[in-house]
Amino acid sequence: MKIIFFGTPEFAVPSLQKLHNSDHEVAAIVTAPDKERGRGRKVSFSAVKQFGVDNNIEVLQPPKLSDDIFLSRLKELNADLFIIVAFRILPEKVFTLPANGSFNLHGSMLPKYRGAAPIQWAIINGDTETGLTTFFLKQKVDTGNIILQKKISIEENDNFGTLHDKMSIAGADLVIDTVYIIETGNVSLTEQDSTQATGAPKITKETCKINWNDSAESIHNLVRGLSPFPGAYFIKDGKQYKVYKTKIVDRQDLTPGNFEQTKKELIVGCGKNAICILEIQPEGRKRMSAEQFVIGYSV
Repeated sequence: MKIIFFGTPEFAVPSLQKLHNSDHEVAAIVTAPDKERGRGRKVSFSAVKQFGVDNNIEVLQPPKLSDDIFLSRLKELNADLFIIVAFRILPEKVFTLPANGSFNLHGSMLPKYRGAAPIQWAIINGDTETGLTTFFLKQKVDTGNIILQKKISIEENDNFGTLHDKMSIAGADLVIDTVYIIETGNVSLTEQDSTQATGAPKITKETCKINWNDSAESIHNLVRGLSPFPGAYFIKDGKQYKVYKTKIVDRQDLTPGNFEQTKKELIVGCGKNAICILEIQPEGRKRMSAEQFVIGYSV
């Protein structure tokens, strides 16, 4: 099949790699425009664009998805199928172009966790299982008919980074399987039950702020769900500290937000039990272990 691939971050690259190595033709890649980053304002590519450049695949970077030149080029390419992995919301006049439609790979077992951050929210909410879904696009985001699904276990020590990587690899296999059943005409669609839908809204700065009145379990899951990026944080004496790794300790003697600092440990009271901080980053400093932290810092 002739495919146009839509994607931007590293999460999408394994799916693109698998398609490129298959018998299908990736006719073009659509990704985000280049950005200037850092003090030197150096221009950086998206991970998906870098793959396209390295493999001589045409890369399209429209500033707007409704751009006439962009739409004209999509029509000229006359692809059989559009595949979307971690990209912006497509307008209907784009995703209805190919004869076989457009499908998206989503990081949850839809209709659970519709939205921008399904992987993070599954961990933050303490789930032990999540999954991946491929579905045909509809006008309303994340509501299309389901093609395939695959369950993924969330291990006790998983954080956003480790689960993201596992799901990225597993997602590539699901994408290939989905293309195969579309090509062979063996598609059996499942309509989503919107009454079972839950949200996975964009992660904000407020989401990342630790509330020590919450239980130690809730705070531990928040830290896992936001590590290594963007990181859960707390403010102490006007300074911000990011927390990347914790463990729950059975302590009832510390009130919420009360810190106990020993020669090796940093323990904080919570609404229920306490948190032992294992990795922390003081404002303006590098990430470090709690053992390194307590040598030179005090909260």
